[in-house]
Amino acid sequence: MLRLSSNKRFLMHADGTPFFYLGDTAWELFHRLSPDEVDVYLRDRAAKRFSVIQAVVLAECDGLLTPNAVGHTPLVDNDPTQPSEAYFAHVDAVVERAGAFGLHIGMLPTWGDKWNQKWGTGPEIFTPDNARVYGRFLGQRYADAPIIWILGGDRAVETEQHRAIIGAMAEGLREGDGGRHLMSFHPQGQQASSQYFHDAEWLDFNMVQSGHHRNQPNWQFIEADYARTPTKPCMDAEPGYEDHPAGFNLDNGYLDDYEVRKSLYWALFAGAHGHTYGCHPIWQFWRPDHAPLSYVRRHWRDALHLPGSGQVQHARALLLSRPFFDRVPDQALIASDQGSGSHHLRATRGLDGSYAFVYTPTYRPFDVNLQGLAGRTLLEHWFDPRTGTAERIGEIANGGRYTFTPPAGGPDWVLVLDDAAGAFPAPGAFTYPQREGQS
Repeated sequence: MLRLSSNKRFLMHADGTPFFYLGDTAWELFHRLSPDEVDVYLRDRAAKRFSVIQAVVLAECDGLLTPNAVGHTPLVDNDPTQPSEAYFAHVDAVVERAGAFGLHIGMLPTWGDKWNQKWGTGPEIFTPDNARVYGRFLGQRYADAPIIWILGGDRAVETEQHRAIIGAMAEGLREGDGGRHLMSFHPQGQQASSQYFHDAEWLDFNMVQSGHHRNQPNWQFIEADYARTPTKPCMDAEPGYEDHPAGFNLDNGYLDDYEVRKSLYWALFAGAHGHTYGCHPIWQFWRPDHAPLSYVRRHWRDALHLPGSGQVQHARALLLSRPFFDRVPDQALIASDQGSGSHHLRATRGLDGSYAFVYTPTYRPFDVNLQGLAGRTLLEHWFDPRTGTAERIGEIANGGRYTFTPPAGGPDWVLVLDDAAGAFPAPGAFTYPQREGQS
């Protein structure tokens, strides 16, 4: 089972090895995919080194009344205390298959419209009493499964009743699984779990939903949560989806892999322990016979091959190729203007100064303060976030202020500076344990 690192900044396995949360938003996984389709999807995501699949038990797209792909609805008479065994047998099979691929399920017990409809299909079915019973049922059923609990589901906590429902569901989950799994809360867009539940005992780490806008400064959310007390890990659990209209406006064009990479590196280098990727056709597993949405433009099977989903694994490999648990954000490394919008620079380093990363979204030269880094000589690499390859440029003497110019062929790059005496592997050189669907 997973737990928090000793400094409360990261996640790790029970044996103390790092767990890098690289998530995908597959909200409709339990609802819309057949067993064969589940296998296609999970095999692809395992091969691309995802570690968490975020999926919803009581799904958004009329998940209470429209049967799943094998013909079952989740509850008897929409009663959370009467789960359908046939429906949950399918959920069991998906969770088991994910585990075979080495994947954790970030399991949302319900989408938010079932406790705060606000918009969407609903209906609202939860009270504090039945939320606790339902949570206990889930906790007991998946006590031994590779699960991370994620409460919420894209809604704000607007009343004391909402807060009581979420708290009761969390208590039920804890009662059911004996506290074996980590737990968080997925908020509405442009919000953070911390604004509602940071001090809650059950909230193990914070999530934000930075939203689906171009050049969204998600690092601001991460900076704010990183500075909170008590210390808890934080992450962006829903940034802009690949192949989603920027700002929900077709006139703005569609978000692409460049936007995916900016959100990814901005958040991680600001102090996030992990990150979630999303793709607009994938979360809903859209195909032409589903309800038409004017801004969905491809079948989910085609969307599997969009470039961003294959590129996010390179950030995971890069961070795991250096000491993981002592990484800290450090904007003081950037001596020149830190920039805004698509020009914003983010920097992070090892606590002992033995390595540093600087993400630049553009070709512009920038200056770095080297004084805080360890070693008399620094090795310079440029890491390509599109391919995961690193080119060694040379060595520089430590000390003072130094100007770096990104290579052509970008637009974005990660500058890697290592203490030459540290004998680090090449940036991004990391060997994963072998699992089904991986090579």
